[in-house]
Amino acid sequence: MSEIPGDLKYAKTHEWVRMNDDGTVTIGVTDNAQEQLGDMVYVEVPEAGRILEREEACAVVESVKAASDVYSPVAGDVVEVNEALAESPESVNQQPYGDGWLLRLKPADSGELDALMDAGGYQAFIESGDH
Repeated sequence: MSEIPGDLKYAKTHEWVRMNDDGTVTIGVTDNAQEQLGDMVYVEVPEAGRILEREEACAVVESVKAASDVYSPVAGDVVEVNEALAESPESVNQQPYGDGWLLRLKPADSGELDALMDAGGYQAFIESGDH
């Protein structure tokens, strides 16, 4: 069973969003997504300073099974990326909500966060099979 922390927001494309105290958000792929993909062998993150649109492909996670795009759940400016993933992509598998985070951005419109699912909504979405 996948872990779905209650304090995060979720996108239908299987990204999670954590609101940070400084007004930025941290984004990663969900436990469910990393389970489906399998062992990560490569992670490509965007450059800091890049401006992303909501639902824009912004990163790539590559596993032994497949390569998959990661989409930005909200629009904003990339303020930091997880450089450690270049050396240890397996962090996405081991700690998808911890050291396996992908990027931090400053949202252009924090109201976009309201459109994302809460943990219960994401759990129902996974169980529905509509993904």
